[in-house]
Amino acid sequence: MNFLAHVFLSGNNFPLAVGNLIADKIKSNEIHEYPLEVQKGIQLHHAIDHFTDTHPLFKACVTELFPTYRHYSRVIVDMYFDHFLALHWDRFHAVPLVDFSADFYSKLTTTDLPFSEKLDRFISALTTYNWFEQYQSIVGLNAILAQMDLRTRFNSNLAGSTIELEEKYAYFENHFLNFMDPLIEFSKSKTNAL
Repeated sequence: MNFLAHVFLSGNNFPLAVGNLIADKIKSNEIHEYPLEVQKGIQLHHAIDHFTDTHPLFKACVTELFPTYRHYSRVIVDMYFDHFLALHWDRFHAVPLVDFSADFYSKLTTTDLPFSEKLDRFISALTTYNWFEQYQSIVGLNAILAQMDLRTRFNSNLAGSTIELEEKYAYFENHFLNFMDPLIEFSKSKTNAL
């Protein structure tokens, strides 16, 4: 799952959501610099990633893309699933996505948590380009993938991957919809155990 899903799966706990959002950008020796609740969010993020990567529905989607995108397939499916979460947001959350995004961005840009320069740049891109709402359309998703493509070391062709999404839209959408309930239940139980 990608940024929107990780924040969504944190419930209403802002520090947990921050940890869940930034986990991939934090080195293991930096974790202790954050408050305990943010550290728990980082742990939750890794648990969600493990659950996702080993789930048959997610793995089937990755396998579908693997011949073309190789090790970037997982990243692309994460992005597809954020697209479907944004698209079907009202099925999963009572607060409209526009309000949810604005509230989270506001808290994120005014928090006194000790973000590095690298994290500040990431947060600036996330909020300035409004990635959460951009995910709703294929055009918006493509724009985000194009930005990510510029930052990959190797030729990933992330920007071109919305072609497969459009060609097999129902396939990926059905896999996402069947995957979300187990993922939500897992995240709730994991959050309660932290």
